[in-house]
Amino acid sequence: MRLVLVGPPGAGKGTQAEFIAAHLAVPKISTGDIFRANVSQGTPLGVEARRYMDAGKLVPDEVTINMVRERLAEPDAGEGFLLDGFPRTTPQAAALDKLLADLGTALDLVMELVVDDDEVIRRLSGRRTCRGCGKIWHVEFDAPTREGICDRCGSELFQRDDDKAETIAKRLVEYAEKTAPLVDYYGAQGKLVGIDATGPVEDVTVRAIDALRSYGG
Repeated sequence: MRLVLVGPPGAGKGTQAEFIAAHLAVPKISTGDIFRANVSQGTPLGVEARRYMDAGKLVPDEVTINMVRERLAEPDAGEGFLLDGFPRTTPQAAALDKLLADLGTALDLVMELVVDDDEVIRRLSGRRTCRGCGKIWHVEFDAPTREGICDRCGSELFQRDDDKAETIAKRLVEYAEKTAPLVDYYGAQGKLVGIDATGPVEDVTVRAIDALRSYGG
């Protein structure tokens, strides 16, 4: 199965992507992983991407899409894949459709993890990161024994700027403007299925796998 996972920040895409890819026995492919691999290996695309990143600029879609093209052409993606974090915009989605057509295939399904803005802010703004070992705690869902202190190494916990409510609100606005239109794009193709992403991780995974089974996955 060839699957794309979409959803707002804090929806749990990374976690669910791991479980779903394992269930389908396909590689989980994220643009973050692709970028890191190309940059660390010094590939021509990695060198080009690094040039933009070092200048503080966004890497152009063309470079990103070419990296995705090379990754999807690798043998382990021949029988299917799960894309996490790409596409993010409708132009990228159209480019992905063309890329897959060039490879003689197409997406089977796009799964949207549905969660409202208040829940996203609750999830992300409650995160606290350890200054010592980097472990992430949560004031509500996974609190340390002592407030503000990491159980693992005893270092101080802090709230990253990205996890502050005002920053999260801005990210949600950006998501609504750029990525949410993907829902309409894939809905028009009849390839979209929405999953309630609230509640325990295990429950969300069960819902996702049940939906996949309905589509032969």
